[in-house]
Amino acid sequence: MDKETPYLLPDGQTAWVIATEEASKHLPDILNLYRQGQTEPLIFGDAGQPEAVVIPWEVWRALVAQSTDEEGFDASYSVLRHRLANQTGPSIPYEDVAAELGIDLDEDIDDSDLKPR
Repeated sequence: MDKETPYLLPDGQTAWVIATEEASKHLPDILNLYRQGQTEPLIFGDAGQPEAVVIPWEVWRALVAQSTDEEGFDASYSVLRHRLANQTGPSIPYEDVAAELGIDLDEDIDDSDLKPR
């Protein structure tokens, strides 16, 4: 993209910031990429400082769900539903999905409140 500036994040990674006046020119292209399943955010601001981000709708919904769901179930369900609806390649091992969602598959679960079968 035109007029991108590297912005160093505290963890050492780099975010590329596009100038605000250029960002609007790229919105149709970004939307087409999102429709193709890509989720790379469009980060923009002035003087190379990140001030705003454009992300796909489903990513925003998942972030809202995760930030308001203490147990994490709704967010996990949203991610799963999105992946199943948009699956174009081979399936993803559940260990990888669990790691992405921050779920420890080896953690003991307190199921004492469940009825026995």
